[in-house]
Amino acid sequence: MGIDTKTFQPKELTEKELLDMREEVHDRVIVARVGLLLRHPFFGNMATRLIVKHCDDWCPTAATDGRHLYYNTQFFNAMSNKEIEFVIAHEILHCVFDHLGRREDRDPMLSNIAQDYVVNNTLVRDRIGTMPKLVDCFQDWKYDNWAFEEVYDDLFQQAEENGKELIKQLGELLDEHVDWESAEGDPADDGDSEGSSRPVYSKDDLKKIRDEVKENMMSAAQAAGAGNLPKEVKRLIKNLTEPQMNWREIIRTQIQSIVRNDYTFTRPSRKGWHTNAVLPGMNFEETIDIAVALDMSGSIGDSQAKDFLSEVKGIMDQYQDYNIKLWCFDTEVYGEEDFTAGDGKDLVDYDIRGGGGTDFDANFTYMKDNSYVPKKLIMFTDGYPWGSWGDENYCDTVFLIHSNSNKNIEAPFGTTIHYESTV
Repeated sequence: MGIDTKTFQPKELTEKELLDMREEVHDRVIVARVGLLLRHPFFGNMATRLIVKHCDDWCPTAATDGRHLYYNTQFFNAMSNKEIEFVIAHEILHCVFDHLGRREDRDPMLSNIAQDYVVNNTLVRDRIGTMPKLVDCFQDWKYDNWAFEEVYDDLFQQAEENGKELIKQLGELLDEHVDWESAEGDPADDGDSEGSSRPVYSKDDLKKIRDEVKENMMSAAQAAGAGNLPKEVKRLIKNLTEPQMNWREIIRTQIQSIVRNDYTFTRPSRKGWHTNAVLPGMNFEETIDIAVALDMSGSIGDSQAKDFLSEVKGIMDQYQDYNIKLWCFDTEVYGEEDFTAGDGKDLVDYDIRGGGGTDFDANFTYMKDNSYVPKKLIMFTDGYPWGSWGDENYCDTVFLIHSNSNKNIEAPFGTTIHYESTV
């Protein structure tokens, strides 16, 4: 269960008072769903797929299992329709982001808080309903565009330094984050039986629900259109619908894209032979020719520097022949050196230099001053430039970002790839 709210607690009501209020609130939930359909079709479409059910006997606010929208009658009665829209959308995003499934063995309290930061930031930024005034919700732009796991790591560090009580004082959970899994061997109750006691599910049931949520999300996104989706949902859809490549495969593909560069009749194409026409084939260069810039500013640690050189060595090992122009940079460029397959040079002897600020423009200024235009520039960096990312019109650029807490960061041009350790 989540943290009990400090500012809202249901009152004792007679059965008739509660029933009358419940009927009115149920109608207001329907109105809120219509409002979402009109203004925010993705959330409205997802909301229509949830079974609305009261939870007065076990939940003081709201909750969801992916199939049901559970609401406390008095909590919803105390809110405006726009606030109800916010709460419904809040529950939907917990399902869409698969927050329960991603908790793993993390501290439940800190996980719940981290999840609310992510969800509330998204809803406030995209103006989905109005954040309820009844609850002092967790919301901080510091965590904008952060993944749940990154927010959790930051909160965990704060808790270790200052104690978990300090974290609890930063706000309140808007809803109950329920562990829906039943005890081993317990029969599953899907929540549709008489009464409103909290349901429990087997692991298989929960997997089915998670699959249902994914299917519903895809259908709702298609119905709403790409222009009506939060950017986080767009990324989820992209990850589900596009083949995922290992980051090293992406680097390999980027390098391979410059290898085929001309047509030749020494390797004719078989296309057109049936018409007695001889067409030129592709001429595959035997040598890759790239530039590699290593960010060696003060924010780069020794382990990152070793990773950078290790990956450059990996590029060399993939090709029988290569020309690689390598340099380091911070606010200037240092140690430019050419490496070829036949020169016998070893990267172990390469002198890494730097330690100052981070000026990506220094690379482009250096290349322009030396009249050098690489077929492809691969920049190894932590993704923290002081200002500009460089000249987008100068050359084909790949940014390989290492150790940036924001895995969603994208360079304004070129190709962005996030380094992932294989350890």
